[in-house]
Amino acid sequence: MCRKIKLIWDFRGPDAKETAKHHTVHLKEFAILENLNFYDIDIHEKNPMLCSAFITVDENDMKTYRNALKPQRGEVI
Repeated sequence: MCRKIKLIWDFRGPDAKETAKHHTVHLKEFAILENLNFYDIDIHEKNPMLCSAFITVDENDMKTYRNALKPQRGEVI
Protein backbone atom coordinates (compact mmCIF):
# COMPACT_ATOMS: atom_id res chain seq x y z
CA MET A 1 0.00 0.00 0.00
CA CYS A 2 1.31 3.43 -0.96
CA ARG A 3 1.62 6.12 1.70
CA LYS A 4 -0.06 9.49 1.29
CA ILE A 5 2.00 12.67 1.50
CA LYS A 6 0.66 16.14 2.29
CA LEU A 7 2.67 18.86 0.52
CA ILE A 8 2.32 22.25 2.21
CA TRP A 9 2.86 25.92 1.31
CA ASP A 10 2.62 28.59 4.06
CA PHE A 11 1.38 32.13 3.52
CA ARG A 12 1.73 34.93 6.05
CA GLY A 13 0.24 38.38 6.44
CA PRO A 14 -3.19 39.98 6.31
CA ASP A 15 -3.94 38.39 2.91
CA ALA A 16 -2.69 34.91 3.87
CA LYS A 17 -6.09 33.21 3.61
CA GLU A 18 -6.95 34.66 0.21
CA THR A 19 -3.46 33.87 -1.11
CA ALA A 20 -3.70 30.27 0.12
CA LYS A 21 -7.15 29.88 -1.50
CA HIS A 22 -5.75 31.21 -4.77
CA HIS A 23 -2.79 28.82 -4.56
CA THR A 24 -5.19 25.85 -4.33
CA VAL A 25 -6.59 26.83 -7.73
CA HIS A 26 -3.11 26.51 -9.24
CA LEU A 27 -2.47 23.21 -7.46
CA LYS A 28 -5.61 21.75 -9.00
CA GLU A 29 -4.78 23.16 -12.44
CA PHE A 30 -1.30 21.60 -12.29
CA ALA A 31 -2.65 18.19 -11.25
CA ILE A 32 -5.20 18.19 -14.07
CA LEU A 33 -2.76 19.50 -16.68
CA GLU A 34 -0.13 16.89 -15.77
CA ASN A 35 -2.77 14.14 -15.39
CA LEU A 36 -1.64 13.38 -11.82
CA ASN A 37 -3.71 11.84 -9.06
CA PHE A 38 -4.46 13.67 -5.81
CA TYR A 39 -6.76 13.12 -2.85
CA ASP A 40 -7.37 16.51 -1.37
CA ILE A 41 -6.56 20.15 -2.04
CA ASP A 42 -7.52 22.65 0.65
CA ILE A 43 -6.33 25.30 3.08
CA HIS A 44 -5.70 25.29 6.82
CA GLU A 45 -6.00 28.57 8.71
CA LYS A 46 -3.72 28.52 11.75
CA ASN A 47 -4.52 32.12 12.70
CA PRO A 48 -5.60 35.25 10.79
CA MET A 49 -1.99 35.96 9.78
CA LEU A 50 -0.89 32.39 8.88
CA CYS A 51 -2.63 30.08 6.44
CA SER A 52 -1.42 27.03 4.54
CA ALA A 53 -2.42 25.54 1.21
CA PHE A 54 -1.92 21.81 0.79
CA ILE A 55 -2.35 18.91 -1.58
CA THR A 56 -2.44 15.26 -0.55
CA VAL A 57 -0.84 12.88 -3.04
CA ASP A 58 0.46 9.32 -3.28
CA GLU A 59 4.10 8.90 -2.32
CA ASN A 60 4.74 7.66 -5.89
CA ASP A 61 3.70 11.06 -7.31
CA MET A 62 5.32 13.18 -4.59
CA LYS A 63 8.61 13.79 -6.43
CA THR A 64 6.82 15.09 -9.52
CA TYR A 65 4.83 17.57 -7.44
CA ARG A 66 7.82 18.49 -5.25
CA ASN A 67 10.21 19.15 -8.13
CA ALA A 68 7.71 21.24 -10.09
CA LEU A 69 5.96 23.15 -7.31
CA LYS A 70 8.59 23.48 -4.55
CA PRO A 71 6.49 23.02 -1.39
CA GLN A 72 7.92 24.36 1.84
CA ARG A 73 7.41 21.08 3.67
CA GLY A 74 5.65 17.74 3.58
CA GLU A 75 4.03 15.33 6.03
CA VAL A 76 3.34 11.62 5.83
CA ILE A 77 -0.32 10.95 6.50
